Amino acid sequence: MATPIISVSNLVKDYDQFRAVKGISFEVYEGEIFGLLGPNGAGKSTTLEIIETLREKTSGDVVVGGYNLDREPDAIKGIIGVQLQASGYYPGLNLLQLVDLFAGLYNQRVHAMDLLRTVNLEEKARAKFKDLSGGQKQRFSVATTLINKPRVVFLDEPTTGLDPQARRNLWELIRKINAEGTTVIITTHYMDEAEYLCNRIAIIDSGEIVALDTPDQLIDNLVATGFERSKEVKKANLEDVFIQLTGKHLRED
Repeated sequence: MATPIISVSNLVKDYDQFRAVKGISFEVYEGEIFGLLGPNGAGKSTTLEIIETLREKTSGDVVVGGYNLDREPDAIKGIIGVQLQASGYYPGLNLLQLVDLFAGLYNQRVHAMDLLRTVNLEEKARAKFKDLSGGQKQRFSVATTLINKPRVVFLDEPTTGLDPQARRNLWELIRKINAEGTTVIITTHYMDEAEYLCNRIAIIDSGEIVALDTPDQLIDNLVATGFERSKEVKKANLEDVFIQLTGKHLRED
């Protein structure tokens, strides 16, 4: 039986008279990649920000790594890493200096070059963040989530705006982080990304979880209703064509 590292029970979030999250409950198992999907405004970002201790809840219970959100928020902060959609870094510092700065904030001893090497950025160690390509910025942002050696990493739409090579490279980085024992929670609007990466997926809409299962089971459940695509599914898609023709290696600016 899988062990939950995150337990959410009857979570509610109200903004004045608007209920953004409507009593949702779910668990994330230790060691999995868990996707929280939904259209804009569905409540997924609010839910994650509550779990991340960044936003107050209205009611409900949240436990992360055995720590209760109400009683031990600082303990939760110590075991999670959070990568946000938009990240700001001191413009005058290079990547090595930024890693050292974050390590100091976390009171951690980190070998900055080794960390950059894990995300294929050792050659950019003395570059400023603003001078990186989109894919490099995203990989560095992911690297900063690992500085405090977290048990759980939250990735919010990590591949938005990336070209196909950079996107797939980041997929493999996420899988590598997970394979080394870190639980990963991811949001994305790319369904192929969720299908490739996630062990299980929760789909949230209008503040409620409308489905939660493995990608394969969710697809099978839809097919069982008699659903058929209007166009025959091919064995490859246009992104596969692009990758095959231009190569899988990263093109850095």
